[in-house]
Amino acid sequence: MISKFNLKPNSPAFVALAGLAAFSAYFSMYAFRKPITVATFENTPTLFGDIDYKIALITIQVLGYALSKWIGVRVVSSHSAAHRAWLILGLMSISWLALLGFALLPAPWNLSMVFINSLPLGMIWGFVFAWVEGRRTTELLSGILCASFIFASGAVKSVGAWLMHTHNVSEQWMPFATGAIFEIPLLISVALLACLPAPSEADIHERRARVSMDAAARKQSFIALAPTLAVLIFSYILLTAFRDIRESFAAEIWADLGYQNTISAFTISELPIAIGILCLLSLLSLVRSNKRANTIINILIVTGFFIIGISTWAFENNLISPMAWMTLSGAGLYLAYIPFGTVLFDRMIAMTGAAGNAGFLVYIADAFGYSTGVIVLLIRQFAMPDINWANFFIAQAYFTAFFGICFCLLPFLKTKHSDYLPSKSEI
Repeated sequence: MISKFNLKPNSPAFVALAGLAAFSAYFSMYAFRKPITVATFENTPTLFGDIDYKIALITIQVLGYALSKWIGVRVVSSHSAAHRAWLILGLMSISWLALLGFALLPAPWNLSMVFINSLPLGMIWGFVFAWVEGRRTTELLSGILCASFIFASGAVKSVGAWLMHTHNVSEQWMPFATGAIFEIPLLISVALLACLPAPSEADIHERRARVSMDAAARKQSFIALAPTLAVLIFSYILLTAFRDIRESFAAEIWADLGYQNTISAFTISELPIAIGILCLLSLLSLVRSNKRANTIINILIVTGFFIIGISTWAFENNLISPMAWMTLSGAGLYLAYIPFGTVLFDRMIAMTGAAGNAGFLVYIADAFGYSTGVIVLLIRQFAMPDINWANFFIAQAYFTAFFGICFCLLPFLKTKHSDYLPSKSEI
């Protein structure tokens, strides 16, 4: 057991081990969620009339994931650390068995398995992040953790495509087979996380103690932070919907851009993003002042929205290639998106001194974000059925960039930044 070695919190050895375990755990989770989106399911029957089977599949998946986030507002914020590892493994087992049901049941009845598959997965992020939040090295650790889902999104889809194109695994069995490949890495990484030492006294002094929250604590925290949360959630809704379309329909977008059957495209476009975001978030660990760190984080979010818009304009005007556009728009997306799930709310807890944990705030934002993702999919299906995925993604990029910048700048136009993110104490 790692704890027997008296691993010092925030030491290089701790950061390396905790980062690797968190990266591997969440990377493995993606193998149970995203490979299904790389299949096109052409000519597959559906129960929903003219609605395409894959659109129905993705809508059901996002609906299950959104419901999982609402459940996670309570479960993630109130769970006991002693049960965390078993919760992860139990939820992942349910998800994997659902993929087996998806393979065995005929279409369109197997769509019910997609909902069961996605329902447990939405809570995994909160449980994994709970091991790294509230530490002086949280930015570095969360940067490594975030790199996992940036890179994993493309990598596990590449694995799924490889299984289908190289080993002739059917579209129905490919998701289950991909999950099987990552079962052992998941078990090992969760076991390592469970052995990590708790935050040190210095961590607690600088970042506040992270505790479980009951219903009264959740209500009190929500009311106190409601004005700030409202602005942040509107911005996050835009990013979540944009990210979900980019990930769930990557195969269709790449095909419209002329990259049919290019397995490496899924991974190549994400690799530089993962490395860049990791470096930026790691540098935030050097900023001791929580107030100053929050200012920097908000600047990064606005910059991300700007990159999404300007890269899309450059692509439409033939100034950059499709690969460059997908890479840059992804960089802008994750530069703005990642802080919400990691350092932004972690630093808010540290600034305000509120009793609780960052998982509560993250899951409120996630619940609204993924619920809106379902609405975006329905708009694409019923209001814009004739537009291809690349053009829809371009329109969504402009919408996300414009309104995202407006939402982020709104607090600065109304009041001082110190009022936007109030602090009870300055460290």
